[in-house]
Amino acid sequence: MKVNDKKRLSDREKMERRENRRHKRQDRLLNRVKQEFEAIEKEKACTAKVEVPTVTEADQVSTVSIAVPGSIMDNAQSPELRTYLAGQIARAVCIFQIDEVIVYDDCGPNNQVTDRLSTIHTSEGDTSARRCCIQLARILQYLECPQYLRKYFFPIHNDLKFCGLLNPLDSQHHLRQQSEFVFREGIVTNKRIKADKGSYVNVGLLNDVRIDTVLEPNLRVTLKLPAGADLKSKKIHAKVVPPSQPRQETGIYWGYTVRIANSLSQVFTKSPYRGGYDLTIGTSDRGSNVHEVEAKSLSYRHALIVFGGVLGLEPALENDNKLTVDTVEDLFDEYLNTVPMQGSRTVRTEEAILISMAALGNKLNPVNAPKSFVSFEAIPQSQDTGIKQYAFNEKRSKVDLTQAPSNTSTVTPKITQPPVDPFGDMSRFD
Repeated sequence: MKVNDKKRLSDREKMERRENRRHKRQDRLLNRVKQEFEAIEKEKACTAKVEVPTVTEADQVSTVSIAVPGSIMDNAQSPELRTYLAGQIARAVCIFQIDEVIVYDDCGPNNQVTDRLSTIHTSEGDTSARRCCIQLARILQYLECPQYLRKYFFPIHNDLKFCGLLNPLDSQHHLRQQSEFVFREGIVTNKRIKADKGSYVNVGLLNDVRIDTVLEPNLRVTLKLPAGADLKSKKIHAKVVPPSQPRQETGIYWGYTVRIANSLSQVFTKSPYRGGYDLTIGTSDRGSNVHEVEAKSLSYRHALIVFGGVLGLEPALENDNKLTVDTVEDLFDEYLNTVPMQGSRTVRTEEAILISMAALGNKLNPVNAPKSFVSFEAIPQSQDTGIKQYAFNEKRSKVDLTQAPSNTSTVTPKITQPPVDPFGDMSRFD
């Protein structure tokens, strides 16, 4: 007689197992229906109408601009140091959310060498200037541009030869492919829609985005996507908006623009804002102590902060024939010394930008301050960039000898399973 060692299940246990299997099947079906419903909703959102609220001139967000002399590039001893100097300025501009960078020539037209003039394309069109100004402006433009667009706007150039050495800006508008944010930077492609009813724009997603406006190819534009759209869809319809619209609506920092000025006077006269700058600040060791300025006393709509070169702002005034003031101090509303107790005889321009913006932080009072940005889950964070810093030793398997019995001769080690790392195995960087 064979003995069956298997335990026979009672009727109650069989019924419970059948019920569990039935509930699992129902849960799977519900999840499948839910996923299909969400996919349909995302497809509908792709073709939804994008609403862009109108903003009056009085309600536009206040801006901050800085002017930097291009001659500081000539003070660097090697091409690598010239590039790194420009990278330090770009980092400072991004950290303090500056809207416009003006690269001006403080040598004047009489001292400019004709055969060293170069040309660069800016928001004002093609501009000619000395090579030091052009190189600084080009590196600033390169670092501000999102990574997926750089190959289209910046072909191989000698000025950008050592940009791989620079620290990335990690600006908020440098989005990843999986970033679900409603605004994106893109480039108009040469792929046309039938009957010329629009254009396609590459915004760094798997597929190009369609717009209803016919634009010239290779044009950089800012788009607003429908909220909740499927980023993998081929049917996304977006709308072209001004570059200032993302910050106006959400408060996100959307990069800076670069402008070339061939003299100090052009810094003021060629302002892109209507009415120019209503607050101008000059920085010099001969100015007033910045700590004596009252907090929130410098009200502005469009502020301009001008930095000097190796010899300060005086050479820029002397080399500009269109300026008729006697002293540099007469050019500005405020003439401030942002490092009143400096231990070094000179403060480098890239250092002065960081120090000055930090010192002026509680002095400036924007008329229309940007909103507080809160949608951080939709943009890349620090853990998404670079090599992640982890305690690698804690993520590996360990032998826990403290839990082993002390009265046995053979110790069986207890293996502790490492936690699941969502970013993959990073132990190779240890």
